[in-house]
Amino acid sequence: MLTPIIELDQVHFSWDQAQPVLDIPQLKIYPGERIFLHGPSGSGKSSLLNLIGGINTPNQGNVSVLGQKINQQGSAWRDRFRSNHIGLIFQQFNLLPYLSVIENVLLPCRFSAKRRQRAISRYGSLNSAATKLLEQLGIAQSMLNRPVTALSIGQQQRVAAARALIGSPELLIADEPTSALDSDSRNAFLQLLINECDHNETTLIFVSHDNSLQANFSRVISLAQLNQVEVM
Repeated sequence: MLTPIIELDQVHFSWDQAQPVLDIPQLKIYPGERIFLHGPSGSGKSSLLNLIGGINTPNQGNVSVLGQKINQQGSAWRDRFRSNHIGLIFQQFNLLPYLSVIENVLLPCRFSAKRRQRAISRYGSLNSAATKLLEQLGIAQSMLNRPVTALSIGQQQRVAAARALIGSPELLIADEPTSALDSDSRNAFLQLLINECDHNETTLIFVSHDNSLQANFSRVISLAQLNQVEVM
């Protein structure tokens, strides 16, 4: 039987003992799945992603990723685990403005020896890995040494995706990454992202308000149905 890459069991989460944000009896996500996660604003989507990524820990229950109960580990361990195994695409991209395009993409390999070694094993060198990923995502070599601030929103988004994918992390979490794009750019980016995840054998959790994107994914999860917290 296939082992889940992510498993939540009886998870409760709230901020500072305030009104509960999440009450999730069970959630299992399997390797290679393409998950579309949706829910209204305030439904706890970002809180759930933070638990899966080990940024926060639940008040009760367990969060397992790659067979590790990450909530039972300390913050330094979780930081290392996230660097080694999880790629993140943020809604605002969080690119560093004082670094070039290729320097931004290579950042995860500075913090993770595992991802650095995987990138080198696959592409021969870190620069080759970053260049190839950017090329596959539609960023030309002539742009590699430009500051990211000189790029369009769509181009910055693709740089953020390359940064998340370098070193073949087992899990990619994308939090509303297409919210600033028009429909044509959004659809093109999504197909490129899914193709890269397939190529890397990376499990994808994609969060969006845009339900028209659901057909691109293998499973759709409604947080409003998953989360048992009663909205006051």
